[in-house]
Amino acid sequence: MLTMEKVEVAPQETVLNLISGFWTARSLYLAAKLGIADLFDDEPKPISQLAQETDCDPRSLYRLMRALASVGIFTELADQHFALTPLAATLQSNAPDSMRYAVLAQMGYDHSLGWSHGLDSLKTGEIAFDTVTGMSIWEHYAQHPEDGMIFSQSMSSMGAAIAQAVVASYDFSRFNTIVDVGGAQGSLLSTILRAHPNLNGILFDLPEIIANVRLDGVNAQTVAGSFFESVPTGGDAYLLRWIIHDWNDEKASIILRNCHQAMPEDGKLMLLEGIIPTDNEPSPMKFIDVIMLLMTGGRERTEAEYRTLLRSNGFELTRVIPTSSLLSIIEAVKI
Repeated sequence: MLTMEKVEVAPQETVLNLISGFWTARSLYLAAKLGIADLFDDEPKPISQLAQETDCDPRSLYRLMRALASVGIFTELADQHFALTPLAATLQSNAPDSMRYAVLAQMGYDHSLGWSHGLDSLKTGEIAFDTVTGMSIWEHYAQHPEDGMIFSQSMSSMGAAIAQAVVASYDFSRFNTIVDVGGAQGSLLSTILRAHPNLNGILFDLPEIIANVRLDGVNAQTVAGSFFESVPTGGDAYLLRWIIHDWNDEKASIILRNCHQAMPEDGKLMLLEGIIPTDNEPSPMKFIDVIMLLMTGGRERTEAEYRTLLRSNGFELTRVIPTSSLLSIIEAVKI
C-alpha cells in the first residue's frame, strides 16, 4: 500500500499565500466593478463578448478572468470562453445574498484610503479615514451618495442571510412590539415579522435612510431620528444589528442609555454583534476589528467587554446566543 508523505510548507510560502489573498481580493473588486457576473446566463461567454460589453481591452480582460478562474471564480473553457461557477454566481447583483456590493464596499476607494494610511491609526489611535479626508465615513457617504448606496446594499445583501440565522436562533414570539434601532431598509425586522405575523414593528433610522422604505406585508411603521438623541418608546424588545461595533465606548454608551430610557422595565435588549474569541483562535472578527479602527473608530469586542459596556449603561447581559452567521445575539435586561 502506498503511503503519502506529508509535505511541509515553508513559512515563506505560507506568507506568500497570505499576500496573494490581497491579489485575489483586488481582482474580485475589478470583476465586481465591471459587473462581469451579471453578463452571464446559463451559457459560456467568449472573452471578446465580455470585453465588448464591459468596454475593456480583450487581452487585458482575459488576463484578469484567467487569474480569477484559477481560484474557482469563473471557469475557463476552450477558445477563451468563460462560464459561471458557484463562487462567481455570488457576484451577480440579483443573486440571493449577493456578495457583489460587499466586495465593492470593502475593496473600494474609501476603504483603500483607510488601509493605505493605517500607520496613522496605529501610531496615534485616531481614525485613518477621518485623518485623510477630514470627515467621518458617515459624512463621506452623505456627500457621496453612490458610495453610501453601495455600503447600504452590501449591508442589505449580507443582512438577508444574517436575518434568517437570527430568526432560526431566537424565539421572538414572546414579544409584542420590536423596535429595530438603526435598522436601515428594514430587512431584519421584516424577516422577523414575517416569521411571527402577530408581532408589531418599529423601524428607526435617520430620515434620509428610511425616507423611501416600504415595509409591505408586515405590521410595522417607520420612525425617523438619530439614536444619539433618542430612541422610540413603545417596544418591549429593542434590536440593534451591527450598530454598537461602529462606535467607541463613549458613543456606544449614548446609544445604549437612550435605549435604556425608552425601554420598559421588563423589556429585552438584543445586540447582534460579532464576538471576538480569546487567545489565538482564528476569527474574521479580529480583522473586522482592524477595519473598525481604520474606518469608524469603533471596535469589535469580547463577551467580557460587552458585559462591562452593558453594565456601565444600566443593563445586565443575560446570555449570548450564537447563530449560523458571523453574529451572535447578545441579550440583556435592565438592571
